Amino acid sequence: AGKTTTIKMLTTLLRPTEGEAKICGYDVVKQPSQVRRVIGVVFQDPALDDRLTGWENLDFHARLYGLGRREREERIEEVLRLVGLIEWADELVENYSGGMKRRLEIARGLIHWPKVLFLDEPTLGLDVQTRRAIWEYILALNRREGVTVFLTTHYMEEADYLSHRVAIIDHGRILAVDEPRNLKDMIGGDVVIVGCSDPRPLAEELRRQSWVKGVEARGGELSICVDHGEKKIPEIIMIAERLGVSVDSVLLRKPTLEDVYLRFTGRRIREETVDIVEKMRNRAMRRWRR
Repeated sequence: AGKTTTIKMLTTLLRPTEGEAKICGYDVVKQPSQVRRVIGVVFQDPALDDRLTGWENLDFHARLYGLGRREREERIEEVLRLVGLIEWADELVENYSGGMKRRLEIARGLIHWPKVLFLDEPTLGLDVQTRRAIWEYILALNRREGVTVFLTTHYMEEADYLSHRVAIIDHGRILAVDEPRNLKDMIGGDVVIVGCSDPRPLAEELRRQSWVKGVEARGGELSICVDHGEKKIPEIIMIAERLGVSVDSVLLRKPTLEDVYLRFTGRRIREETVDIVEKMRNRAMRRWRR
């Protein structure tokens, strides 16, 4: 989609082919050194030394930023407490779980008091419980450190929960930018989820109805965007019965960011997720073979 490429350009690792971008007033092409001094970055691929402890990893990076001994010790303890790893400070990173490593990476990105922290897919590949924990740490650092967080994700619930503003990118183009609430309001109304054996004839008929805003058929499920969904459910069921379509289940909910993504791109985010996870597996296999 262009999310990682965008971060690479904004963090001065990739020169833009055209256009202009500034971070804290500094041009990413003309003033890369100034940009790097005010940003922290956590990429998808791990950049920790497993043979060092958590404390030693942070100490190494703090030295690279020129922090003095006393300043380093105070800051390392501060960021380790922020991400809940102070009790694991002297443990080798190879013994950390995946979630702990991500938290340590975030701590490393904060070591030099950046004004902007870039997080590229910070919870990719983590289980749901660990992902939720990472969310809370991200919110905490935003509140306590006062740092702006620029985050990429393909988890729509993550974007909804963490972001003040969301940009939807598809094939390198920004299709929409706004607060999550405003983006969902663009869809409007309700989403009726109908479970049935063959949704295709029902989908075709519903698309002819003036009161239907949108219809998506996937597997044995039909997603229908309408106003006043609770009043339209009986009508939907009547149409299904007339067509001889057996309805197994009906669910009513409000639009989500995934519905917004579908509206702008024509596909669900899950279709991208499969490709991303497969790329992660391939990278892991290449590292293992080495």
